[in-house]
Amino acid sequence: MNPIKTITLYHLMIKNQKMIGLKFYPDKLIQRLIKGLPNPKWSKQYGMVYITNTKNNLGIINDTFKGIVWLNYNLFLSNKSIHTNNESVDVSWFRKRKHIDGHKLCPEAYLLKLELKKYAINTVRTYVYFFEMFMNHHKEKELKSINENDIRDFLQILIHKGVSNSYLNQAINAIKFYYEVVLGMPNRFYNIERPRKEHKLPTVISKQEVLSIIEVTKNNKHKCIIQLLYSAGLRRSELLNLKIEDIDSKRMLISVKQAKGGKDRYTLLSKTVLKELRIYYKKYKPREYLFQGQYGGKYSGESILKIVKEAAAKAGIRKTITPHVLRHCFATHLLESGVDLRQIQVLLGHSSSKTTEIYTHVATNTFKTIKNPLD
Repeated sequence: MNPIKTITLYHLMIKNQKMIGLKFYPDKLIQRLIKGLPNPKWSKQYGMVYITNTKNNLGIINDTFKGIVWLNYNLFLSNKSIHTNNESVDVSWFRKRKHIDGHKLCPEAYLLKLELKKYAINTVRTYVYFFEMFMNHHKEKELKSINENDIRDFLQILIHKGVSNSYLNQAINAIKFYYEVVLGMPNRFYNIERPRKEHKLPTVISKQEVLSIIEVTKNNKHKCIIQLLYSAGLRRSELLNLKIEDIDSKRMLISVKQAKGGKDRYTLLSKTVLKELRIYYKKYKPREYLFQGQYGGKYSGESILKIVKEAAAKAGIRKTITPHVLRHCFATHLLESGVDLRQIQVLLGHSSSKTTEIYTHVATNTFKTIKNPLD
């Protein structure tokens, strides 16, 4: 398509007012039609024409250029769906927090939108934490008056502190959520640079080392937790959300419901784990969730992490072992035993095979066929 006959629409904030930006290559026809829009103005800062952002004005833009110029709405309209499958999130804790003098709290509209969008509770905590950090960095500024350079200034301070790329990306996501979702201006800060994605290999230990971790775990409940993480390739959150009816002993499968991305899947149920689970069930008598906390309800994620780390230390494993490392081990050991990569992808619940392919870089059978030049 000829780029000369294209107009790209942007969300702009000028003098604390929402504006529609229209960016195009110089063209006499477009310029003539632009003059017919309601009170068009030129922004030297953004290098584009803009008009007030109203539903009526958006309709006028569409009617003015329809069939003459191609309107690119990619940066203006959002196709992101609501996380309808997530459990309802109670953000009342954030609202009831003790107010610290001089510390700006997350706007109510921000919390409300997180609730309505049904973001996972961990995402809610992360977004609130980073957005409040950002707000308090620019304490003297109105949120609506903040621009790209203000965001870059904040990110630069984080970079100088030596934070990880993941940390930076979380901060950017929290900031963009306010301007692009809460204020309803999709891709408002589209041009904010993100750090280059890191390609780290997963931490993996041998099957013998995993078995040694299980062996030193004498507490039946703790043993079941470690065995399930490894033998089913579960994420920590998936383990915490397991209910008694999710264990299908007749088909030897575990039903994982509403996992990452709102996806359901089945994964393997080990015969060894099933024996331990039966002992566990008789002893602890869980009512709803497979693993319950001391006072009912879900078991805590912190407890799961502590169980795994302490068992690994007791087994003499020098690497840092987390629940997710056991998931990596599940995938890698299956690959090493000859299981097809596509089958592993299904068991892990990966949307893309590229995500699963990372395990080919750590599986030992990738290297066994290669003769070492020294040998």
